[in-house]
Amino acid sequence: MSFGWLKHYMPRGIYGRAALILLLPVVVLQLVVMVIFAQRHFQGVTQQMSDTVLRELALVMEVVDDAPTAGAATDAVATTLAPLQIKVRRAELRDPQNARVWYDYSGRVLIQRMKDRLPGFVAADLLKLSQVTLFVQSRHGLLRIDFDRRRITAANPHQLFVYTTVFGVLLTVIASIYLRNQLRPIKRLARAAEAFGRGRHMPYSPAGAVELRAAGHAFVDMRHRIERHIEQRTLMLSGVSHDLRTPLTRLRLGLALLDEEDAAPLLQDVADMQGMLDEFLNFAKGAAEGEPAPVDPVAMVTDIVAEAKRAGRDVTLMPVEGTGSGTVRLREMAMRRAVDNLISNGTRYGARVEVSVMLSGKTLRIRVEDDGPGIPEARREEATRPFTRLDAARNQDQGGGVGLGLAIAADIAHAHGGVLRLGVSERLGGLRADIVMAR
Repeated sequence: MSFGWLKHYMPRGIYGRAALILLLPVVVLQLVVMVIFAQRHFQGVTQQMSDTVLRELALVMEVVDDAPTAGAATDAVATTLAPLQIKVRRAELRDPQNARVWYDYSGRVLIQRMKDRLPGFVAADLLKLSQVTLFVQSRHGLLRIDFDRRRITAANPHQLFVYTTVFGVLLTVIASIYLRNQLRPIKRLARAAEAFGRGRHMPYSPAGAVELRAAGHAFVDMRHRIERHIEQRTLMLSGVSHDLRTPLTRLRLGLALLDEEDAAPLLQDVADMQGMLDEFLNFAKGAAEGEPAPVDPVAMVTDIVAEAKRAGRDVTLMPVEGTGSGTVRLREMAMRRAVDNLISNGTRYGARVEVSVMLSGKTLRIRVEDDGPGIPEARREEATRPFTRLDAARNQDQGGGVGLGLAIAADIAHAHGGVLRLGVSERLGGLRADIVMAR
């Protein structure tokens, strides 16, 4: 039997699930014990009190049977048995029925007791919770007997429920405080991991139980290793690119001494190599340039498109989508480089580029579309790898490049906790590149 449908009704947060695991068995156990105890306890108490009343009713019925008439029986009970506080009179109902409210448990026990032990019992009316009305058949006809309900019902039946509720709430509060203290380190670890996934360094020190401390230390060690790896990669690529600039500069100076016609191809090769080094440096910087800060994404993209237009590119800024507003924490220089790389790729392999921003309460999406040849679906993942040049998909004669444009954009998107998605532009027919991230 599958219980998958229960997932839709389960709490999604760790606090809710932990509270459910801790409190649900306790609440169910208390309810079961309370019901069983109430049934057995109040049943026994009601039976004992009913037996006492039955003895008094037996005495009343003897007085009634000894009276010559029904009127004399009523007077005899009122005078002779006045201390019992039981009223007897002739019944006017022809067909009396048992009547009680649905939650009157002691009334059910009383009716059954009267059926078993009171001769001539016909019915009981327990709708008035303060009074018991019995209909009993006697030699003078059907009689109505009234007496106080407190004589057959415990005076404090609510105390068990009050005690159970009060102590249940008290234990719930204590358990909630303890549970909160135990789950707080998990929340801190989750926030630190989420921040690191978005390129931010949040101070974190392991705390909590032994297992949580072990997980926290493992996270801190992992974060240090990743940061060292990124730093070493950046230093290595930056160092190599920087050291190669010196021989390139000497080559450029040496070629300047040659004839212009002979030096032109060689100077172009040097310029291409210089461009490759610049791309290497940009890739080395990745998303590590700058610190995360609140940035207005709409204003940032508007400025990027304006700069692209000033550079002579055919770029159009589309209307803003979504209902969100405000700022998003970004490394602005890195994000500018990612969007500019996508625009450069679009103008290199196509004629028109459209840029749009979608901002909602939880998501930021920056979309760049072009009218170029696009990238086949089977090779889109490959296109985001460093140093990948898809000659069959993108016309390489339209410009240079070392296959780092999309890789840089994907790296920056991942550093912000987002992703770079490639698809087909429905409006232009070329490549559609989306940078999507949570706010």
